[in-house]
Amino acid sequence: MILVPITYKGGVYRHNEIIDLIEDLGGYIVQKHMIAQEVVLQCFVPKDDVELIRAIGKPLAGEVTDSPLVGTEIAVVSMSLEIHHLPHPSCDIAEYVRRLGAKSNMIGMARGVGKRIAGINDEERDVINEHDIAVFLLGNFETCIEKKMPVLLRGIEVPVVVCGGPDKEALERIVKPRVDGYVGNVGRFMHRTKESEELEKLDEIIDEITRVLSKRREEIAKDPLSVAPARLMDIIREKVPEIQYVTSPTPLTVQMAGLRVKLPYDTYADAVRKAEIEDGITIGGIADVEPSRMRDYIIVRVKPFSETNIVV
Repeated sequence: MILVPITYKGGVYRHNEIIDLIEDLGGYIVQKHMIAQEVVLQCFVPKDDVELIRAIGKPLAGEVTDSPLVGTEIAVVSMSLEIHHLPHPSCDIAEYVRRLGAKSNMIGMARGVGKRIAGINDEERDVINEHDIAVFLLGNFETCIEKKMPVLLRGIEVPVVVCGGPDKEALERIVKPRVDGYVGNVGRFMHRTKESEELEKLDEIIDEITRVLSKRREEIAKDPLSVAPARLMDIIREKVPEIQYVTSPTPLTVQMAGLRVKLPYDTYADAVRKAEIEDGITIGGIADVEPSRMRDYIIVRVKPFSETNIVV
């Protein structure tokens, strides 16, 4: 059964019927948002049943749209926390990917500025590597980007999309080592993206991120995960009830090959490891449960079938 990411938007009235339908079909609700009289469900559902959900939701004023970024966590990397780097392009991109279902985290680097002093420290590298993809937002000058990128990419293992002021062809020429995606003509600017040309540029960034993540999904499919991360989310909700009392946004953040559990590692890591999936198979048996470099959270990285010989 192939699960695909979608978003359902509809009225609050009888929306529980849609939730029950998705769960009965073998799907998973990743996030649920109640906004006034509207409900938004970001979920994974069987590919063959998307039209059924669309047909049942239509009388309830429900709309089903493809959302390729659902179930992903994206790092938006800014060169610094200063006003000329961080606020506008970084915030706009982080907000835009959230609208399409992704969970985004903004990372302001300690030494990202300057051709001579630019660098990345161990903590920044490890935090970036805990995400599914990193979007690096650079400045307007080719020489600066060319000098800095070899240093900033050291140790980065996740796919990278580079955005900068030069056009795409220039970025492809000057960025060494090569990265997975490029979007040009997105440099520093001191206003929100409101004009039609600027919104089209945000759509281009989304298209590039989607393309890179689709390639990553194809790689994962060649050696499938031992368990779907969305299923682990439901297991942890059931077996570790303390997660229900976490007030942070998305206490369980689903990723492409794992999830982030926003509970203290020292206190709850063993409970997560011992949580049973089925027939004596525990999370610790098919996944690595590690401390996150982001606060004191827990990172669960699901092992592929080639390592466990198990698919549940």
